[in-house]
Amino acid sequence: MTQHQKQTVRLPLTGNSPLEAPAAWQSLRRGCPVATAEFPSGDKAAYLTRYEHIKGVLTDPRFTRPTDADPGAARIAPAGAGGPAADGSSAVAVPGHGEEHQRWRRRVGKYFTAKRMTALRPGMVAMAEDLVATMIDNGGPADLKAALGFPLPVFVICEILGVPAADRERFSHWSDAFLNVSRYTAEESRAAQSEFTRYMAAHTAAVRQDPGDDLLGMLVRDGRTEADGGLSDDELVATGMGLLVAGHETTANMIGKMTAMLLADRALWEQLLADPSLIRTAVEEALRYDANLGFGSRRYLTEGIEIDGERLPSGTTVVCAMPAANRDERVFTDPETMDLSRSPNPHLTFGAGPHACLGQALARTELQVTLEVLLRTVPTLRLAVPAAELPRVEGLLVGGLREVPVTWEERIA
Repeated sequence: MTQHQKQTVRLPLTGNSPLEAPAAWQSLRRGCPVATAEFPSGDKAAYLTRYEHIKGVLTDPRFTRPTDADPGAARIAPAGAGGPAADGSSAVAVPGHGEEHQRWRRRVGKYFTAKRMTALRPGMVAMAEDLVATMIDNGGPADLKAALGFPLPVFVICEILGVPAADRERFSHWSDAFLNVSRYTAEESRAAQSEFTRYMAAHTAAVRQDPGDDLLGMLVRDGRTEADGGLSDDELVATGMGLLVAGHETTANMIGKMTAMLLADRALWEQLLADPSLIRTAVEEALRYDANLGFGSRRYLTEGIEIDGERLPSGTTVVCAMPAANRDERVFTDPETMDLSRSPNPHLTFGAGPHACLGQALARTELQVTLEVLLRTVPTLRLAVPAAELPRVEGLLVGGLREVPVTWEERIA
């Protein structure tokens, strides 16, 4: 049994600047790989930082995402604050574990294939080019997140779900109310969830009547009723809501963070300009290197386990610090360096196992398209403020930058 001095950390952990990793991750991996984490609610959880431990928990189907029905599950936000993502409460939800969860994943995952993402790519490129052209026409400095990072994934996920992109501001409010643990009261979060549920229920009912070529239409055509393996109305609603939140919030944040990381060290941007063939591995490295991922991924232990000689009983909430695992020197050579040609790159940013991100092929495609278009159309792009002054989003479960101010050299006609 390995003996370590027990440590407690307060979440979310942050570095000295928005793009830096917390120094605590390295010391925890070495000296206390099973620490205690304290949430803003005051509730405590086990906090994991080593790659092997985190991958083991993520790939074990016995361990589920915590809900408000799980006895003793740690709450992130203080009582009366935060949305469904903070406490696991939701009027509608996809099956959370077991065979029912796998049934849902098999159904929905059929849409997110590499072939389908390839088919969507030309539309993404055209959309990104239009957004960047508008940003340039409006002149700098500009907020890259507002100009490109937010609208691109919103347009894409709206097309995938068959909902009007004109409603994107409503989606932004609803997803923020779902994912923010400090901005909204419980009453405001419940009101946003009710509005969102009613919206998606009405859309789902319309799809039932006339299924199109979008994801929900495909799910309806694949199985009209639960009896023939189809999704129920509640599952369709939850699928639409979950994908709208996850499909734009996390990617919008990652577009901003990825660009900021590459511009913070000008040599990285110049390396990509000189060799655009590195775009694919550069995206993977940005995903690995990202230190601003919020609170971490939570799991609820449905039975006790032992990690690094420490017994964690059933009912324990575990926080998997994926960005800490992504810098584990046992797995990654020179992990504190951003290596744009790193391969293989088995990072855990999209999770692993039965709850791994279903939309990771979509996110990768959007990030690659973003980088490709920016390098080609605005090669002189640079940060308009020092990297240390980039403002973080406060209270958002998935982390991120509030804005990414950029500027560029104007072209002379």
